[in-house]
Amino acid sequence: MTGKATRSQRWVFIGDSITDTGRREDPEGYGNGYVSRIREQLLVNDPACTTEVLNRGVSGDTVRELRQRWQADVTALKPDLLSIKIGVNDVWRSFDGAPDQAVNADEYRATLRGLLGEASALDCRLVLVTPFLVEPDRQEPMRREVENRARIVTELAREFRATLVELQPAFDAAMDASSAARWAPDRVHPSGPGHLLIARTWLKAVTG
Repeated sequence: MTGKATRSQRWVFIGDSITDTGRREDPEGYGNGYVSRIREQLLVNDPACTTEVLNRGVSGDTVRELRQRWQADVTALKPDLLSIKIGVNDVWRSFDGAPDQAVNADEYRATLRGLLGEASALDCRLVLVTPFLVEPDRQEPMRREVENRARIVTELAREFRATLVELQPAFDAAMDASSAARWAPDRVHPSGPGHLLIARTWLKAVTG
């Protein structure tokens, strides 16, 4: 994490609860997760940093909800950097009793591709963050579906020349050394150390 952020830029982070982390209850609007940790590290790296960090995560969102608020939460903000992390709810709905709200792989790919096409017109740097599940059993059904969405994100990152942040390998390495519950007690929502792991992985991919 040696790189310094470009000054006077606007960085927008959009996604679901893992991005949200109570940002609307936070007077500063950053929430208590990886977005806040990233901002703090930017300031540590460069105390004169003036990069504006905007958290636009909404708990419970799938890519469908992301599409509905795209104009207000992305296009209108004119970001210099846009970080997108979405996908676990698209899968989770099939496992938590709301299958009608789940988003299958084809719809997920098509919707996200459409949003990335719109983002390309904004002339901003795109960062795609893969969904993950803190589940050590790699054959567990929900994990396999989440990894499917992660592969789609990887494909789209290549297609749109976006920076890719791969989180499943980072969490797998952490789980190899300690319990999964240390990083995400419910397998989906990271603990404090889990959010710090996301932030460090993101910064390594984005700033070098």
